[in-house]
Amino acid sequence: MLGYYLHTKNAQQALDAIAKGQSSVHLSTDLHLSEQDYAVSPEGLVLDEDNKLSIADLKKIVKKTQRIYLCSDGDMEPIEDRSVGYYKLAPTEGAPLLEISGVKMHISKGTDPFASASDMAKQAVRSGDNVLDCCSGLGYAAIAAHRLGAKKVLTIELSESVMGLRALNPWSQDLNNDGIEQRQGSSFELITTMPSISFDAVIHDPPRFSLAGELYSEEFYSEIYRVLRQGGRLFHYTGNPHIMKKGSSFVDGVIRRLIAVGFKNVQKVDHLMGVSAQK
Repeated sequence: MLGYYLHTKNAQQALDAIAKGQSSVHLSTDLHLSEQDYAVSPEGLVLDEDNKLSIADLKKIVKKTQRIYLCSDGDMEPIEDRSVGYYKLAPTEGAPLLEISGVKMHISKGTDPFASASDMAKQAVRSGDNVLDCCSGLGYAAIAAHRLGAKKVLTIELSESVMGLRALNPWSQDLNNDGIEQRQGSSFELITTMPSISFDAVIHDPPRFSLAGELYSEEFYSEIYRVLRQGGRLFHYTGNPHIMKKGSSFVDGVIRRLIAVGFKNVQKVDHLMGVSAQK
């Protein structure tokens, strides 16, 4: 583990245990992947010999409800990147979500970001597939595809800030497994360098249209169609943008462009805010 991950919920659990005069507290410090006992005293929480959090530290963490702190080597730092915009990991009841300038980049309402990404992967991926994962973010869909039995997953992410955050995310560590290749760059550009009919499945989860309109274009959809084998499957997360003009929804426009480049069986998948299609 890279360190100990603290957020409002587990910091409050520690404070409650201290208030009750307990000598230990049962916590998850890896964002809900596991739990164990840690010592507490009237002075604070003891993670290990080098990492001890005072009452004041814990209260600071509790106050920042949408932030995750990484405690290691005696330091406590929020998992965020302010170099270009504001990128951070935010806590949930399960896997953390990626937030960019206040916009949540995952389906998290009523579900868990990892679970929703896994459901997206299930729409397209079958055991033995070669999979292309465009705009991978924290890599949850790529990891899910690998767990579904994909033979090889190529996952692309443009943002170096996002790649830096996912390197610190316990839920993203399986991206380092054999069979998953991580590539940094533009999906729009990199797909043009890939051989035709080289993938069985594509998962496409782009940023919203206003940030990356080219990833919703007929030109890009043509490239996805080209690299897919006959019968290959696509799941395209579209989100739920506002109606672009009266009588014509954004998603309907996506469907028209997918059909125009040759996709068939194009269907809305409402609960995942996306579209499935087949070559």
